[in-house]
Amino acid sequence: QVQLVESGGGLVQAGGSLRLSCAASGSIWSINAMAWYRQAPGNQRELVAGITSSGRTNYADSVKGRFTISRDNAENTAYLQMNSLKPEDTAVYYCNADILRRGKVARDQYWGQGTQVTVSS
Repeated sequence: QVQLVESGGGLVQAGGSLRLSCAASGSIWSINAMAWYRQAPGNQRELVAGITSSGRTNYADSVKGRFTISRDNAENTAYLQMNSLKPEDTAVYYCNADILRRGKVARDQYWGQGTQVTVSS
């Protein structure tokens, strides 16, 4: 079994910063891409940032220049550094990872439970 657990969400004022963490655990052979998504009430879940196993990144236009995704492969952990936060960043943030489990030949997509980020004016 593989689990993804997010942490670091909370309430912050506009212009502030938060750092989210996503720790993967379980019977893991390798992790390909990891990504952060977010979903606000009434909205579809959207990709915020992604990072490959080699460190290549991509970002949604709305967060470019403000957010930075990174990962620690030794710890199977991804991070999302969020700076200059805006009220429109308010959402539940979810970690996603494509993982090959030990003893398996096909990778699966896993989701964390989500962590709430609220940005006040």
